[in-house]
Amino acid sequence: MGSPSLNSIPKPLVQLNQWFIFSTVATSWVFQIELFLLLPLTVGLSAMIFKFNPVIKAGRSFLKNELSSYPPEDADQQRFNNMIAVICLGGAIISALAGWSTGFYLFSGMVFLAASIALGGFCVGCFIRFQWKRFQYKRSVQ
Repeated sequence: MGSPSLNSIPKPLVQLNQWFIFSTVATSWVFQIELFLLLPLTVGLSAMIFKFNPVIKAGRSFLKNELSSYPPEDADQQRFNNMIAVICLGGAIISALAGWSTGFYLFSGMVFLAASIALGGFCVGCFIRFQWKRFQYKRSVQ
């Protein structure tokens, strides 16, 4: 398949991150520990600010083949998806701190649902980004 692009992430690592988000949100719900969402929020912020995702970094050591042998996922798309997740997780934590449980479940539910659907094979963030790019293009040619 050639050398891995600097602008791609091996699919198993993206899926690991999705499982991490899915499981931390589920854990926060099951045990009613809203601040447990600080884990995926911190990972997401680290990825945004420092371009370092500790979950993906740790997952690399478990891959048996060369990174280039795995299907690539677009890194720019993953950054976009991460930004949406960070905003929603931040909204969930702020809602929890404000005592607004509806907001907590609404925001964390969006992240949980998006991660669940992504694990099933459809990327909600990809769809949103595609529609945004399409809108920008249509606006630019008018």
